[in-house]
Amino acid sequence: MLPNTGRLAGCTVFITGASRGIGKAIALKAAKDGANIVIAAKTAQPHPKLLGTIYTAAEEIEAVGGKALPCIVDVRDEQQISDAVQKAVKKFGGIDILVNNASAISLTNTLDTPTKRVDLMMNVNTRGTYLTSKACIPYLKKSKVAHILNISPPLNLNPVWFKEHCAYTIAKYGMSMYVLGMAEEFKGEIAVNALWPKTAIHTAATEMLGGPGIESQCRKVDIIADAAYSIFQKPKSFTGNFVIDENILKAEGIQNFDIYAIKPGHPLQPDFFLDEYPEAVSKKMESTGAVPEFKEEKPQPQPKPRSGAVEKTFRIVKDSLSDDIVKATQAIYLFELSGEDGGTWFLDLKSKGGNVGYGEPSDQADVVMSMSTDDFVKMFSADGHLDCFKFLAIMNIAAMNILIHVSVWIFVFIFLG
Repeated sequence: MLPNTGRLAGCTVFITGASRGIGKAIALKAAKDGANIVIAAKTAQPHPKLLGTIYTAAEEIEAVGGKALPCIVDVRDEQQISDAVQKAVKKFGGIDILVNNASAISLTNTLDTPTKRVDLMMNVNTRGTYLTSKACIPYLKKSKVAHILNISPPLNLNPVWFKEHCAYTIAKYGMSMYVLGMAEEFKGEIAVNALWPKTAIHTAATEMLGGPGIESQCRKVDIIADAAYSIFQKPKSFTGNFVIDENILKAEGIQNFDIYAIKPGHPLQPDFFLDEYPEAVSKKMESTGAVPEFKEEKPQPQPKPRSGAVEKTFRIVKDSLSDDIVKATQAIYLFELSGEDGGTWFLDLKSKGGNVGYGEPSDQADVVMSMSTDDFVKMFSADGHLDCFKFLAIMNIAAMNILIHVSVWIFVFIFLG
């Protein structure tokens, strides 16, 4: 897990929905640095089905070294938000970080979603995020840290994410649209970003929605807390980003993600709004009741492990990648290989550190090359593969169009292969 650095010591973090789940996990991570935590949540009395109140959360925060200010806040109530902000400023002297975590969810279709539930989601997710941000911004502008983090997804307009729960998607995307707008509006003053999990996260709410068996398909809230902690340490120039927890932690050097799994080795449930397995996730939303349960389902088939000369070549290529090569090249190559151990492979020289693999790249390819596996292996044979990449990187600095990219590869193949 991501180690604490102590950089948030003395910072004041205002978190909505911090009495349990993701909000509390983020609070505890910051508190270990000695941060001041404003617990802005509704739960002052124990809930019959959901453990935790603002007061029990405060006790946990102070037990790990932080200072806590529990405030009863329904984010639909502007006055309650304002009162909590004023209490925070009076007690701690200001606000450095805002986490808009409070959210309402109903995974129901248009005809099965009562108007009062639509209003709840719009008022908590979209309006509540706006009101809380507006109240905190005057104080955030005075902070050297100055971060707003919305727990909301990338803005993915694939219709599959709308057809089963249109109202919820729109209410949740409202939080994400504030990231776009406020990041630009307060550029240079406040960093405004979104954070979303790659897989389902185990919380009390997930347990209620998911039904039996969901826990083993989830990760712990710790992964979101670590990802948020990483974002908080970035400068104000890091703004307008839709961060996926696993991606930012990989950039931090985390390699073993089993540490975050509830049941290490068990297949994980992809989260909503990410297009890795949209149909599989969509099927899990189907329900005849007001609140759908996740159904047990066979995991999506993965590409068969590859072996042989092509796989070995890609492994050598991957070991030769560097940030310098990626920075100089900035292109994604797709290889359609015929023959033994062929198929579709990619070389991504746009993403941080570069990436190679079997299958389609995550973004559209800039260059598509069709060749036999024998010819491909020759391109990176013997000891020439590293020089080949250096040559490609240097040439691509001047490359301004696809034709030049292709010419570089042809030249490399003919003279260096």
